[in-house]
Amino acid sequence: MNSELYGTLVFELSRKGRRGCAVPATEAAAGAVHRALPESLLRKEAPDMPMVDEPSAVRHYTNMSTNNFGVDTGFYPLGSCTMKYNPKINEALASSPEIAGLHPFQPAATVRGALEAYYLLQSFLSEIGGMAEFSLNPYAGAHGELTGLMVIRAYHAERGDFGRTKVIVPDSAHGTNPASAAVAGLQIVETRSMPDGTVDLDDLRSKLDESVAAVMLTNPNTTGMFERRIPEIAEAVHAAGALLYYDGANLNPMLGVARPGDMGFDVMHINLHKTFSTPHGGGGPGAGPVGVRAGLEKYLPNPRVVKHLDGSFGVISDSDSALGRVTFWLGNYTVLRRALAYILTLGADGLMHVGPFATLAANYVMNSLNDLYKQPIPGPCKHEFVFDGLLDKSTGVTTLHVAKRLLDMGFHAPTIYFPLLFHESLMVEPTETESKETLDAFIAAMRKIAEEATSRHEQLKQAPLCTPMSHPDETEAATHPKLKWKDLT
Repeated sequence: MNSELYGTLVFELSRKGRRGCAVPATEAAAGAVHRALPESLLRKEAPDMPMVDEPSAVRHYTNMSTNNFGVDTGFYPLGSCTMKYNPKINEALASSPEIAGLHPFQPAATVRGALEAYYLLQSFLSEIGGMAEFSLNPYAGAHGELTGLMVIRAYHAERGDFGRTKVIVPDSAHGTNPASAAVAGLQIVETRSMPDGTVDLDDLRSKLDESVAAVMLTNPNTTGMFERRIPEIAEAVHAAGALLYYDGANLNPMLGVARPGDMGFDVMHINLHKTFSTPHGGGGPGAGPVGVRAGLEKYLPNPRVVKHLDGSFGVISDSDSALGRVTFWLGNYTVLRRALAYILTLGADGLMHVGPFATLAANYVMNSLNDLYKQPIPGPCKHEFVFDGLLDKSTGVTTLHVAKRLLDMGFHAPTIYFPLLFHESLMVEPTETESKETLDAFIAAMRKIAEEATSRHEQLKQAPLCTPMSHPDETEAATHPKLKWKDLT
């Protein structure tokens, strides 16, 4: 704790006898408790709880809330996560009583507008992804991956091809790829990357056989490089009888440039929080729609929203070839409405600028810093780029030190030590929503840190100095978390 900035520990405000409210004790209430609970469950002594007055409690939680960092408070260049600004019109529309108050068991005739909005988003995502149809049901990106892999399993099973039990993923893949494959009951085979971060096609070909169900790829990949040989990859995968899966985590730079379906992908998911500005929250985006090419639509999960010949919309829940349910009903509807609002606000012309602007921002930042930070992959990037730490490593300043010092300067740290291809990975994704002034301020901060790594490296290694927690033992915090108000042992 930096006591000079924050004073005494906010967690130790309790003083015996203080209280913020007065609840009258009545014999009737006490008697009701005794009648409702058996004697063995009743406390013999009152619980040892914090005792604080109301102003102290309010100030404590208000001060705690100001320590939260997000896209509404500052620049969030978290690589591979696309932390773009969430427009407030999306929030206003999604939280309106007419939308937030809908119930999944309402008759279809009473929610025609909601079903039309759902179908409209399905259609938009199909056009954007180059797919035949989308399901909006999955609750998150990883849930979408699992659902997509279940579609692939169903496809092979219907053909009687039960020997396809393996999924190939690159060594630069997001961790959810092998995790989702494992949950789907499939074995994971890793294929290596070349020095420029793209898939080693020869290595991939050597692992393609009749046991492979799918190959999962992110394009652009996790290093921010576009897989230029994707048509050859798709041809090799399909020749082996497998399907090609698109991890939509990096779809943002493709908007207005290319579509996964046109590249040869058969199944894909989209992280709506990354590409279509719905919030990151609760550990996940809350929506991971899954799209499929023509011929795979029938495997998408129930229920599905369809448009009838008379122009009305309905819900189908009894398709025998479908996966069944992967969610309680039709997914997280208010999250989906946020994405629909974003698409309608930008329109086709606006969406065409997203990918190019995101790519421009990333290359501007990268080329403004690569004289001080090691750029392991030469040439232009797409939406994000990876540095392998500082060029000058002589003083022992690491990527972790750089990330910690950024917190003092008002910036959230980029992704660090991922991808695992480089020892000191520092992955930056500016997104298209940040102004040049914001990018310039971040560049100036990174250049200052590089200068400090030479002139005052020992002080730099103690960063952050201006945050509530200075330099905790993060391993200890993860392996032995303290979850109680105070140590009762």
